[in-house]
Amino acid sequence: MPSLKALRIRINSVRSTQKITSAMKMVAASKLRRAQVQAEAARPYAERMERMLTELAASVAGNKAAPRLLVGTGREDTHLIVAVTADRGLCGAFNTNVGRAVRALARKLEAEGRKVQIFAVGRKGRDFLRREFADRIVGDVSFAAKKRIGFADAEEIAKRIDAMLREGGFDVCTLVYNRFHSVISQLTTETQLIPAAAPAREEGAESTAQRAAYEFEPEEDEILARLLPRNLAIQVYRSLLESAAGEQGARMTAMDSATRNAGDMINRLTLNYNRTRQANITKELIEIISGAEAV
Repeated sequence: MPSLKALRIRINSVRSTQKITSAMKMVAASKLRRAQVQAEAARPYAERMERMLTELAASVAGNKAAPRLLVGTGREDTHLIVAVTADRGLCGAFNTNVGRAVRALARKLEAEGRKVQIFAVGRKGRDFLRREFADRIVGDVSFAAKKRIGFADAEEIAKRIDAMLREGGFDVCTLVYNRFHSVISQLTTETQLIPAAAPAREEGAESTAQRAAYEFEPEEDEILARLLPRNLAIQVYRSLLESAAGEQGARMTAMDSATRNAGDMINRLTLNYNRTRQANITKELIEIISGAEAV
């Protein structure tokens, strides 16, 4: 049985931890609202841009002169997986879920005979994937020193992806990130960036030509040369915002659970402390009474 001093030290230690987790929960809650607003505001624009380029990719399918950012290289030999995670932990399984999704996708592609490369955005994802896929990681980015992620950061990532495509580094690019759904739920999402995914066809839906017709002014080549890199940056930026909101939600939930668990542990330790103290008092009284009777 532990001594009273050891129990007091442990109770004080757990109380200190409880104060830290409670403070982290409040900080995450204060950051969550702003991150959630940013993520939800970016969705309509990013989704509409993605839909338009999906329609364009379907309309120029088979055209060898089409931009690579739109239709890819025409091969599927090398896949680049962009994994978006957080730079900090203490947010439950938030980072692990992305790491597991990337690992499952990489194993599936390699089983099909494809070559896999990984671009890690976020320190936690890089560390997780480095254990098994260290030789597949071709680049990484960390925003640990930044208080807020901006569109310029997404543009830098998009430029690196574009440069790798121009150099023939990959044929297909897939983005894996946590999409913010609610405070207690983040959905691990896989989005194909390059080439643009084929439009989903529903029963009774109109053909691509009937659904959308785009006219370009100025010339198509000129506007696509500017539009496609921007769309890549927008999709990356959207994933960063979704991931940031999901991270705060996951951390808030994890710290709330940790705070409640610490409270339960304090109650158990306090009960154990009181029982041990009472047992010591009873033992001392018995010794005094026994000594008095002996005299």
